[in-house]
Amino acid sequence: RFATEVEKAAETAGERIWRLPMDADYYEQIKSEVADIKNTGGRQAGSITAAKFLEVFAKDTPWVHLDIASVMSAASDKGWMVKGMRGTPVRTLVQLVRGRAK
Repeated sequence: RFATEVEKAAETAGERIWRLPMDADYYEQIKSEVADIKNTGGRQAGSITAAKFLEVFAKDTPWVHLDIASVMSAASDKGWMVKGMRGTPVRTLVQLVRGRAK
């Protein structure tokens, strides 16, 4: 339910986001031989394995993982997004808070 709320906030804010699969088999990539889990699953599905790592600690707390590494900057001006740091997902988070304040 919280993920849907964040998706609606992003749509209203004009930022693109999408859900990645959180299938149980991605957890296999963060298993460790020397610790409970490791904080990286490698390059394959890195965004997903980062979320799987957080999922272990979040447990029943509603949460989302916003991986912004590949969308944080723009190489050129495009509409209201100017060259340089975009601030993604600040607009989404502001919209989320505004929606919850009603």
